[in-house]
Amino acid sequence: MPDSGGLMGSAKRLLDTLLEIVATRLELLSNELQEERLRLTQMLFFALGALFFLGMTVLTLTVFVVVLFWDEHRLAVLFMLSVFFFLAGLLMVMLYRQQARAKPHLFAASLAELKADRQQLEADRG
Repeated sequence: MPDSGGLMGSAKRLLDTLLEIVATRLELLSNELQEERLRLTQMLFFALGALFFLGMTVLTLTVFVVVLFWDEHRLAVLFMLSVFFFLAGLLMVMLYRQQARAKPHLFAASLAELKADRQQLEADRG
């Protein structure tokens, strides 16, 4: 009858430890995915709300300025506001593209933990 302190017992404990490490890392990865999904959902909700209210503000301010200059320079004001909105839109597109390129590294915490695990295993071996 093999004792639990032999080679098979040691291999079984090692396998159990490795499985626990993998399970822990997968749970961390799952949590990070859930947090990222919630963060993106909130960002989308806030962005859509901001777009709606800012759009309404721009619309009412545009009407106000055009009505203010209705008798003298309504066409010039409409043209200047159109150019301003076009340039502001181009600026937003450029900022959006810059932000999309600089996205944060997904699963940074999980990768850091796996790196620490690898370093610990290498230190135990050496």
